Amino acid sequence: MANYDFFQNKACEYFPCHPGADPDTFSCIFCYCPLYALGENCGGNYTYTESGVKDCSACLRPHKRECYGQITQRVADVIRMVRKPKPE
Repeated sequence: MANYDFFQNKACEYFPCHPGADPDTFSCIFCYCPLYALGENCGGNYTYTESGVKDCSACLRPHKRECYGQITQRVADVIRMVRKPKPE
């Protein structure tokens, strides 16, 4: 396993920030999920609050070492989504 796909900050006041997460295997490398902006297409375990805000508190996908490659492959989708169209 590579050394760049896992990071922990046990000194963080929120560590681990998801209820029920295993502190021994919890990765903080994606403290903020890079796929959040994909909304319903992120592939994670999320819900929407009554006010329409995406709630990812039950999602551990970006915090699992084995999901690192899946997350980084999807970053290209976020880049395409926010890329400015070429002028015609």
